[in-house]
Amino acid sequence: MGQENCTIVTEFILLGLSDVPELRVFLSLLFLLIYGVTFLANLGMIALIRVSSRLHTPMYFFLSHLSFVDFCYSTIIVPKMLYNILNKETTISFLGCMVQFYLFCAFAITDLFLLAVMAYDRFLAICNPLIYMVSMSQKLCMLLVSGCYLCATVCSLTHLCLALEIPSYRSNVINHFFCDLPPLLSLACSDVTMNELLLYIVATSNEVITIVIILTSYLFIVITILRMRSAEGRRKAFSTCASHLTAIVVLQGTVLFTYCRPGSGNSVDTDKVASVFYTVVIPMLNPLIYSLRNKDVKEALRKVLGSKMFS
Repeated sequence: MGQENCTIVTEFILLGLSDVPELRVFLSLLFLLIYGVTFLANLGMIALIRVSSRLHTPMYFFLSHLSFVDFCYSTIIVPKMLYNILNKETTISFLGCMVQFYLFCAFAITDLFLLAVMAYDRFLAICNPLIYMVSMSQKLCMLLVSGCYLCATVCSLTHLCLALEIPSYRSNVINHFFCDLPPLLSLACSDVTMNELLLYIVATSNEVITIVIILTSYLFIVITILRMRSAEGRRKAFSTCASHLTAIVVLQGTVLFTYCRPGSGNSVDTDKVASVFYTVVIPMLNPLIYSLRNKDVKEALRKVLGSKMFS
């Protein structure tokens, strides 16, 4: 690519999901509905855990942070996407693009590590129930959560610093609905091999680390459950882990599909669909999965709503 075709970019144009005008109203209503559920479900989960004393346990402490992170990275993407769908103005400033990418990356990686921490928490609760509350102390909970945020911040800052080193772009049109790193790198004039390699290494490393923690934890959990003599105990243990495993499979699967494969085989439309899933749908599903499949959450919600109605 000739240097004469390269320019310093001050703003980007986001092409969005579809250029079909007839889909604009449908997509805006659909995503507005999903974001409304995401907003209410995640903030509702945080509030419920806060006010219900029966949910003041390490498991729900981690779940409250998962809801916070889901709410944040959905909010970073969806309102801007809705604005772009409803308006013909689809530009985003260079600074706004970098901030959106950094915050999304940070919260998405935090989500991955939080799910791994929650698997370790379930391992301690089921395999070592007698010393669980001592082992999973408040100090350790804070340390684990802080570690999740710190690791995500370091990873995101690394990608951001390298992205800011790109001097010029051959176009300012991003074929995506938000500022994600792969479509941004595809527009760069300079050699971005290091950026792409680092993206692959960091994404794959994060996936491998979290999956190993999760698989190891659940291997010991399954062994412990199978050794239980009580059928009721086995049922309760499996029920407790089912919602967590569902959330893990959904998120890990889409992240692996999007970021942990060679770039040459990527289809733009396929990547957009996958991106919609983990930026829009998953933040809505997580609180619903944990509330609909969790007896403690349903009982706490019933108690809170009952006390409010009769107070």
